[in-house]
Amino acid sequence: EVLPDFCRHQPRAVAVIGPDSTRLALTTAAILGVCLVPEISYEASSATLSLKRFYPSFLRTIPSDGQQVKAIFLLLQRFGWTWVALLGSDNAYGRESLDALYKLLTVNDVCVAYRGIIPVNADAGSPELHDLVRILMDVRVNVTVVFSNRQSARPFFEVVVQRNVTGMVWVGSEDWSLAQTIWQVPGIPSIGSVIGMTVEKTEPTLLERFKSWKKAEESAAAEGAGSRAATGAVEGSGHLDCTQRCTSCPSLATTPDTYDAQASFSVYAAVYAVAHGLHRLLGCGVGACARRTVYPWQLLPHIKQVNFTLYKSRISFDANGDIRKGYDIVMWNWSGPSWAFNVIGKFRGSPDRLSIEQDKALWHTGDHQAPSSVCAEACRPGEKRLQRSRHRCCFSCVACPSGTFLNRSDLYSCQPCGADEWAPTRSEACFNRTLEFLSWSEPISWVLLTLTVLLMLLLAGLAVLFAQNASTPVVKSAGGKMCFLMLGSLACACSSFFCYFGEPARHTCLLRLPLFNIGFTLFLSCVATRSFQIICIFKLNARWPALYAAWLRVRGPVLFVAGSTAA
Repeated sequence: EVLPDFCRHQPRAVAVIGPDSTRLALTTAAILGVCLVPEISYEASSATLSLKRFYPSFLRTIPSDGQQVKAIFLLLQRFGWTWVALLGSDNAYGRESLDALYKLLTVNDVCVAYRGIIPVNADAGSPELHDLVRILMDVRVNVTVVFSNRQSARPFFEVVVQRNVTGMVWVGSEDWSLAQTIWQVPGIPSIGSVIGMTVEKTEPTLLERFKSWKKAEESAAAEGAGSRAATGAVEGSGHLDCTQRCTSCPSLATTPDTYDAQASFSVYAAVYAVAHGLHRLLGCGVGACARRTVYPWQLLPHIKQVNFTLYKSRISFDANGDIRKGYDIVMWNWSGPSWAFNVIGKFRGSPDRLSIEQDKALWHTGDHQAPSSVCAEACRPGEKRLQRSRHRCCFSCVACPSGTFLNRSDLYSCQPCGADEWAPTRSEACFNRTLEFLSWSEPISWVLLTLTVLLMLLLAGLAVLFAQNASTPVVKSAGGKMCFLMLGSLACACSSFFCYFGEPARHTCLLRLPLFNIGFTLFLSCVATRSFQIICIFKLNARWPALYAAWLRVRGPVLFVAGSTAA
């Protein structure tokens, strides 16, 4: 029978818990979303599953990889690591997260020296893995982000140990950072410092509850006085808090795996979320639960709205169906007799914030400080960056010349100062020019002005005296009309002194140097011409009269003065 819609379709299950991988969840979420059957995964963390347009009924009790990408970015930013390598496993978990992290880093001035994929189903003898580690050593980075699952991470780190890669910082994703199969790789303590992401820590009450169940079973068996009858077993089980016996509780309590305990809590939370959704739907909170048919599409909105506390952990979902939980930042600790880890920080979302406790971090460096990972050291103040490769983080430093400054908004060019500003070499700002000038009222000004005026009066007096005696042989022998040119040029040079007093103005600054230079040069040219005439021309007149006549005919003195002045 073909139903017109799914409103009255009643499947055998009203909700699904699982699956345990992104690869499987992408398929089941797409199918179950058609019928709006609630699906709560405890390990599928792909950010793609948050798209409600394609997966409307999918929820999860593990944070999205999108949050993990933000946490890793803030971690790199916190320690100033701008030169890193990115590695990911060859699956949806690794590739999608690697792409998202790469985009986030490149727009925030963090350079990715190398981005590679760890091959799937490879072992420690795989040539691809050895080539990957060799390239990683060649790019000379101190920090490598490994966004991989546990199955791919183990052979990779086996190769890292084989090739003696030491002294690096490894930033691990949530899937392998606390996995027992990784920290049990022989020789792995030598690889350096390992910082990882793990889902926000929960109260360690599950194992305690398992142990209490085991004790209850043992006490129930003791009360049976050795009887193995079915009635005795039923009576003993009546004292338990659950309907099943945990036969593996002793092994869990003796050697707990942190990763498995966290995954178990995620499954636990998913089951409780469905139970709370059913309670809301059936109205169990206000009395007896209603006995009626439950359709998956009716249950879905109630699961999305659950908000309860489970062993001191708050369980609720956001609009994308992701649990509202953050990450703990953990660091491997080999200082004791066996492997351990320290929680050195936390990442919480909405808004995104990262906190690090530096005193809990145990670095592999000699000074026990966080190592640096940069392609080029930061330039000194006032030095611009000169990019030397395609990576913005690789540059050399060039000092900004005087008259320019470095604007912090553009570290790759020096900006010129304004017309009324100045800046020294390696400056990050321009400064207003200081006006220093001789005031008309200062004593030194009066002395200089008095001397200048007296000199100009002397020149004027000489000019008048020469004018009155212009026809006398003395004046003619001194140069005749050229004397007036010399006196006038000296007067122009003296008049330029008046431009140096008072507050500078545009016309005075433009006049003072040309007026003095031209006037004084003209005076020296006249003196040189007169000397040339006395020494050379008059002596040549006796031997070559024609040459002297030509000198006078072409106005030789005027041409000589003009030429020497122009030169």
